[in-house]
Amino acid sequence: MTENAGPGAAAADGGTGAHAGARTRTALRICPLCEATCGLTVTVTVAAADGGGGGRTGRERITAARGDRDDVFSRGYVCPKGALFGELDGDPHRLTRPLVRRGGELRETGWEEAFAAVAEGLGGVLADGDPRAVALFLGNPNVHTVAGALYPPLLLKALRTPNLFTASTLDQMPKHVACGLLYGDPLAIPVPDLDRTDHLLVVGANPVESNGSLCTAPDFPGRLRALRRRGGTLTVVDPRRTRTARLADRHVAVRPGGDALLLMAMVQVLFAEDLVGTGPAGAHLSGVADVARLAADFAPEAVAEACGVAPEEIRVLARELAAAERAAVYGRIGSTAVEFGTLASWLVDVLNALTGNLDRPGGAMFPLSATARPPRPGPGRGFATGRRRSRVSGHPEVKGEFPAAALAEEIDTPGGGRVRALVCVAGNPVLSAPDGARLERALAGLDFMVSVDPYLNETSRHAHVVLPPPRPSRSPHFDFSFNALAVRNQVRYTRPAIPLEEGERGEDEILARLVLCAAGAPGADPASVDAAVVRQTLAAAVADPRSPVHGRDPAELEGLLAGEGGAERRLDLMLRLGPHGDGFGADPDGLTLAGLLEHPHGIDLGPLRPRLPEVLRTPSGTVELCPEPIAADVARLRRSLADRRTGPGGLVLVGRRHLRSNNSWMHNLPGLRGGANRCTLHVHPDDAARIGLADGALARISGDGGAVEAPVEVTGAVRPGVVSLPHGWGHDRPGTRTPVASAEPGANVNRLLDGRLLDPLSGTAVLNGFPVEVAPADAPAGPPGTAGRPRVTHGTRHPADTSN
Repeated sequence: MTENAGPGAAAADGGTGAHAGARTRTALRICPLCEATCGLTVTVTVAAADGGGGGRTGRERITAARGDRDDVFSRGYVCPKGALFGELDGDPHRLTRPLVRRGGELRETGWEEAFAAVAEGLGGVLADGDPRAVALFLGNPNVHTVAGALYPPLLLKALRTPNLFTASTLDQMPKHVACGLLYGDPLAIPVPDLDRTDHLLVVGANPVESNGSLCTAPDFPGRLRALRRRGGTLTVVDPRRTRTARLADRHVAVRPGGDALLLMAMVQVLFAEDLVGTGPAGAHLSGVADVARLAADFAPEAVAEACGVAPEEIRVLARELAAAERAAVYGRIGSTAVEFGTLASWLVDVLNALTGNLDRPGGAMFPLSATARPPRPGPGRGFATGRRRSRVSGHPEVKGEFPAAALAEEIDTPGGGRVRALVCVAGNPVLSAPDGARLERALAGLDFMVSVDPYLNETSRHAHVVLPPPRPSRSPHFDFSFNALAVRNQVRYTRPAIPLEEGERGEDEILARLVLCAAGAPGADPASVDAAVVRQTLAAAVADPRSPVHGRDPAELEGLLAGEGGAERRLDLMLRLGPHGDGFGADPDGLTLAGLLEHPHGIDLGPLRPRLPEVLRTPSGTVELCPEPIAADVARLRRSLADRRTGPGGLVLVGRRHLRSNNSWMHNLPGLRGGANRCTLHVHPDDAARIGLADGALARISGDGGAVEAPVEVTGAVRPGVVSLPHGWGHDRPGTRTPVASAEPGANVNRLLDGRLLDPLSGTAVLNGFPVEVAPADAPAGPPGTAGRPRVTHGTRHPADTSN
């Protein structure tokens, strides 16, 4: 860190209001706001409490942020969200003290009183002896913090509940299921080797605006431009002409939800035209002939009308992919949060495998995180779903979870095992999950709810206790999840840029104390939670003949761990036992926390390298290219060829990403509002003329779950028959404390959904490609359900929800 004073302070302030006499210093920070994980250099300003007389200093705050030019991964890149890190960190509407409901109102209180209320509330529900009475919901921001990665698994174990719900079934679960079935491990997700590929086929993704997802790549736009500069080809399959599509050589405007049909037809072309070449990975593939049989019925002519892509264009896509020297197919939420999300996710990897681009440089490769478990060659137990089923609708668990769309029914449906208490960590499912109105009513009927959240938002306002984590600048950062999805192997860690203030609690302590409350030991030292994990991990390591510490004394190893607090000691442990670690001295050049701290801009571990067969955990020890659950679901895809489902006006709705937004939790920042970041309904000019919609006028959008209104934006960026409304808006509920967001609330697209339309293999809600009816807002409303369509359900049908 460096310190500056005098004239330099004014320059560093960047116009944010630091007065004369303020001192500044710079600190490094990994941005926690999206999956790109860019390195930041932040300016910390310390204002003199007496106006600059050299006495006591006031609060430290972030007054500027820029890209860290020396970061080994991001090399100085920063997006508008990262540049406004200081505004987010200093949002005056963030909660700074716990809230406890007393007399029907949430009131500020101290931490001890808040945890006493948690212990009492959880204990009262768990005292009945049925752990099913408690549910845990984990939101997206959990994967962006150290504590959010380390403690929720311990919390779930302490609660002993089967009722886990997360944002995964609103986003990427189909990819986990597809990879689990293909490779035996749902976390073994290959990513495009962006910096070495010659041909990139992007399906349902808009990384120029999203910054990438399930593919961690700082400056994704720059990497795509570099691909073009070196003579490579970029093809984008998307019903919208996004900023990514405008950068591409070819834009294919697929019909929403038609991705699986398009990709299956490409597979059919590869076999029909003898273009299959599996390359070096072929020795590790099984089921290739079975895939050929499944694809036989999906010739381009058979799928063209249903997916909206001409037969010859499909053939060109397949031929170019096969002919490219180094190619990769990459799919994201536009191909996952759809009716055939798991099939589309599977087909992405099938195409990579059949064209020889799986596990090869320039293709789709498996990253190796510094905190991953060391490779264990040999067959494994494989991956399966349905080890248990949800109480009400019989949804099979997937990766330990039930669909987020089923949370409301588990609360409001009477009977044994009804959810009566909810622990919600960094989640806002009232806005992010389907049928938020029903979930709101359900939350209001809980016996107890505790929410860990920096804001009093649409979900946390229903809690009995709200525990606010500190501002991001006051927390450490390490990307446990995203390093396992990075397009280059590297490792970076930043300590807090600003220390906790007196009376603040770190997120690690907050979550550790929640674990203790769930375990019935609320008075225990929160450090005991981390100490127990360290002891258990070391005990298993020294007993493992394949471990570098086999046979050593765990107490001796525990004494060698470094770190300020339990979370850092756990990080040191994971680094030392990881694939690049020192093995507690076994490799003097290996990673340790101490060594990482000596490299504040990170350590580059090199480009991705081939990892088959070490990543495989299937019973056969091969990439099982045609797993039985997938093969069975192809029959449903085949039936869809004769069932083009749209609303009465022939319209289907898709979501929309924006570079200056991130789901529901960044709309309270003035600097990220306005411009193109607005909640408008994109409508093609032909559809607008047919329906009678004028640019800027209000439209009413109706779906199976209800109706919303939004201003119209007439644009040729969407194909005819498609309308687009962004996700995460709807800040119109009373009782929240996000006044900037509430001033321009927008429309919550998930109010259009009743929660019954799911991808059956993953339990993921269909948030893209569902039918809607659109009319001028002043037109007479049609009868409820006029936008209805046959529903794909997961398990049995939900009982009728008569409360709507």
